Amino acid sequence: MSGKAGGVRRRLASTGVQPRFMALIENWGERPYNHVMKAGQAIGRYEIIKEIGRGGMAVVYLALDPYMQRQVAIKVLPRQFTFESQFRERFMREAQMIAALEHPAIVPVYDFGEHDDQPFLVMRYMAGGSLRQRLNGSLPFAQTEQILQRLAPALDRAHQRGIIHRDLKPENVLFDEEDRAYLSDFGIARMAEATQTMTIVGTPAYMSPEQVQGDQKLDGRSDLYALGVVLFELLTGQPPYTAPTPTKLMLKHILEPVPEICTINPGLPQVYEGFVQQVMAKERGERFATGAALAAAFTQLAAAPTIPAAGTTAVPDQTIVEPPAFMDRPTIVDEDLPPLRLC
Repeated sequence: MSGKAGGVRRRLASTGVQPRFMALIENWGERPYNHVMKAGQAIGRYEIIKEIGRGGMAVVYLALDPYMQRQVAIKVLPRQFTFESQFRERFMREAQMIAALEHPAIVPVYDFGEHDDQPFLVMRYMAGGSLRQRLNGSLPFAQTEQILQRLAPALDRAHQRGIIHRDLKPENVLFDEEDRAYLSDFGIARMAEATQTMTIVGTPAYMSPEQVQGDQKLDGRSDLYALGVVLFELLTGQPPYTAPTPTKLMLKHILEPVPEICTINPGLPQVYEGFVQQVMAKERGERFATGAALAAAFTQLAAAPTIPAAGTTAVPDQTIVEPPAFMDRPTIVDEDLPPLRLC
C-alpha cells in the first residue's frame, strides 16, 4: 500500500468508517452499466423505443406497453441482482415493497420481473425530465418550496413502511407533464447493497455521514440529510461540498462544517442559515425527525417577510420588496409578521 493510500485509509478509520467499507470507498467510481437494446426489441411484452438513461446501477429505456397502450420507463438492472437464489429472493421482495409503495409524489412501479435472466422494473414514464436537468444556478424560491412540499410527505410515507431511499439526489427527482415533482428509485440502492458485488451504494455528494461510515442501522434521517443537500443546491446553485475524488468528497460530509449559504447567496434571509445547518447536521439526532417537520419549518421561514435589501424603498403597511435574484416574484411585507434580515 502506498503512503498516500495508507494515509487515506488511516483517515477513514479515524472517522469511524467500517473496515469492510474502506476498500469500496477507495475504489468507488461511476462505472456505467453495460447493457444495450435497440428500438424494436422487447423486454417481456414491452417494446423498446429508445434508451433514455444510463448509470452505474441500471439502464433506462422508454418502451411501449402494448396491452395498456401507454409509454413506460423500464429500468434494467445488473444480473448480479438475480444470479444467485438469495439475491433473486431479495430482488423479488424489494420489488414487491416498492410496487406497494403508493403516494401521489412517488413514481409508481407497474411491473417487475426477469427477461433472459435480466431483472427489470417497469415504471411510469415521467415526461418532464429530472431535477438535475433543471438546475442551472439556484431555482426560483417558489418552485423550491413547491418541490419540497411534495417530496417531504413522500419520504415520510416510505419511512413509515420501513423503506429508506439511500440515494436521494436531483437525478432521482422527476417531473410529469404538469411539472409536479416525484421521487424515483426507491429500493434500488438497497438491492445493490445486498449483492455485495457493487461499488459503495449511494452518491458521494449526497450521502449522510452515517451512510459513509457504513452504519447498518440507517433510518429516515439519512434521507432527510440528502434532501438537505439537495435544498442547499436549490438555494445556492451549487452543492455544499466538492472534491477531486469521491473519497475526499465523502470525508467532507463527516469532517467539514456545512458551508454558510449566505456566503454563497447573499440574497438569502439569515434565518435560512440555521435551517440548513439543522437539516445537514452531522449528528442525525440534531436533524429534523420527519419530512413533515422539515417542510413545515421551511414554509414558516418562507412566509415571513424580508427586510428590503440595500437600494430599495420601504413603504408603511404593505410593501413590495425588490426580490433577490433567486426569487421569481415580489415578496409582500405584512406588518403583522417580524421581517427577516438578508445576509
